[in-house]
Amino acid sequence: MDLTLPQRLYLLNFDLAKNKVDSNTALVRGQLMRAAAIAELTIAGVLTDQGGKAARDPGASPPGDPFLAEVFEDASPDKARSWFKLVDRNWHKAEATVRDQLEAAGAVGVVRRRALGIFPTATPSLRDPGEVRGLREAVRSAALLGRDPATLPIDEVVLAVLAVDGDVCCTVGRKERREHKPQLTVLREYFDTVLPRQRKAAGLSMTARRTAAA
Repeated sequence: MDLTLPQRLYLLNFDLAKNKVDSNTALVRGQLMRAAAIAELTIAGVLTDQGGKAARDPGASPPGDPFLAEVFEDASPDKARSWFKLVDRNWHKAEATVRDQLEAAGAVGVVRRRALGIFPTATPSLRDPGEVRGLREAVRSAALLGRDPATLPIDEVVLAVLAVDGDVCCTVGRKERREHKPQLTVLREYFDTVLPRQRKAAGLSMTARRTAAA
């Protein structure tokens, strides 16, 4: 299955033993989805950094994926926008959009109910946890083995850094992050070179969300 970076990052949020999304990232999954989409558009050459802001190639066409196209449209071709604002815009819709895409693709099933007969809930589960296990191991290897980041697929670098910075503990645990701090520092520095200012923007957006909920 050919999945976008936001879709793969969403799958990394699953606790495979329990086959459910880890509640630890509940507050910031929307920002993580947006950050992954921005990274994918940048890798594709659609977005670039101009004077510290996100600029969209005026000649680029919208991507075929609806969520990537939504983020694409949020970046103006006429005026560079703050990376932070691009990550933060409509974050509250992003998780459900990506989840529903995965449901339509058959990667996840979603049980929808109404709590207390009023509040809508959606509980996703993986159709095939084995497929996600392979993705997780590749991302863990990128994060923890200390290989030269320039030799790694850029997708794996992006997923590893966002999983670590987003506290996706079911992929890379907090103890592992402490034990592999030097390797992760090198990985983050490479990320910042290839995708300047994006990690900081995502971090600010996630911090703002967690602070507001505290």
